[in-house]
Amino acid sequence: MTVRAVEVPLLWMPYALRINPHLPALHQESESWARAMGMLDGHRGPSARPAIWTRATFHAMTVDQLTAWTLPDASLADLRLNHRFNIWALAWDDYFASAFKQTGDLAGARAFTTRLHAFLRPERGPRPPEPANAVERGIADLQQQLFPPRLAHWRTEFNRALARYIDAGVEELANSRSGRIPHLIDYAPFRRESFAAYTAPYSVELATGARIPEQIRHSRTVRALLDAFMDFMGLANDIASYEREVHEEKDVNNLVLVVGTSLGISLRDAVPAALHLVNARLRDFEHLRRSELPPLVRRSGLDRDERAELETWLEGACAFLSGLHAWYTGAPRYAPGDGPFPGA
Repeated sequence: MTVRAVEVPLLWMPYALRINPHLPALHQESESWARAMGMLDGHRGPSARPAIWTRATFHAMTVDQLTAWTLPDASLADLRLNHRFNIWALAWDDYFASAFKQTGDLAGARAFTTRLHAFLRPERGPRPPEPANAVERGIADLQQQLFPPRLAHWRTEFNRALARYIDAGVEELANSRSGRIPHLIDYAPFRRESFAAYTAPYSVELATGARIPEQIRHSRTVRALLDAFMDFMGLANDIASYEREVHEEKDVNNLVLVVGTSLGISLRDAVPAALHLVNARLRDFEHLRRSELPPLVRRSGLDRDERAELETWLEGACAFLSGLHAWYTGAPRYAPGDGPFPGA
């Protein structure tokens, strides 16, 4: 029995989908950076390894739509930058799955990850090694673009998030090799790392130009809101990608398996339970945004401009979640030929 054979409740999404008006321009140039980095068939580079994607596979992922749906208010320049990061994250994911997860090569995965760390420098310093493959070439290029002056404060935190992301891939592979399905209590915090969710606040800030005010940034309420924001991303992705991850890649790091194993229930029961958990995290985000954040704002004495900036950031975060939901629902990466996954 697969997920698609099970009747499931709908994944809740209260925020309307908005589309960035620069999507046509992004679509026209969608493959240029991926091709320049050697991610597409036809690239001639020093690596003997085949390209990560064919042109058809790349365009079927509709990464341009993902970017335009999640960042509806971004300028074209900021949209391009986040689009390249989205391409790189998917390139890492598919390269890692093909080179290491499918082969079970844990030692190779660790060596690959160790080299990638050399490209994630919180400060400018010694030159990183010469890129040896498309993933390294992509992150080396992005490191020159991701931190313009208005986002320079993100350099350390963003690269720390990327380090967590690539390290989590090794841990996922170790789990799969040993057959160890993570426990539900441990899984949600780990999924924030393995989905690169800690980079999402950067994307919202990039698109909106707004930051969470410093006076409340480290409060319990804001930390809880950000955790719920990030949890929805990765846990909803697990529902959408169950078929590919579990049945095709033989991965054990998936919320449906985690819920079924941790609670000792069947797949038929685990699917709706996992979906209800994802819905609950989005309800937590909405409750914190509407009910707990306003009193905190009043107590913290934020001025009118700071309140407006916070509201702009929150609107951007809601748009980001809505765009992810739309992409999970419609992209061929998550909706293969037998039709879209109900509620994904």
